[in-house]
Amino acid sequence: MAKIMIVDDDPQVITLLKRYLSVEGHEVIATTHSSKAIILANDEHPDLFILDLMMPPPDGFTLCSMLRADPAFVRTPILIITAMADSNSKATSFGANDYLAKPFNLDELSLRISTLLSG
Repeated sequence: MAKIMIVDDDPQVITLLKRYLSVEGHEVIATTHSSKAIILANDEHPDLFILDLMMPPPDGFTLCSMLRADPAFVRTPILIITAMADSNSKATSFGANDYLAKPFNLDELSLRISTLLSG
């Protein structure tokens, strides 16, 4: 399947997503440090990013913009998962392809990932 990179400062969210996505057949890489995300992305070349918005600097908006500015990730799908209310339009304006609010349904997550990877 796909290589998915998760960037979230909550280790519990990362653990949940890693377990679920691994069972779904994806290779998962993750970091709780958004400051290390670009280096990790360049080392791993993921097929899709899952980003939280509310993180220590750089926050998810900034990280999304940084990924879009990198020629290697201009077309790599980015899914934002956040507890921030009403962030959909903001997330997409920073370059994200889709948005999912916490708490989220794992089946919905799987559907969104499939759609982004097939697009």
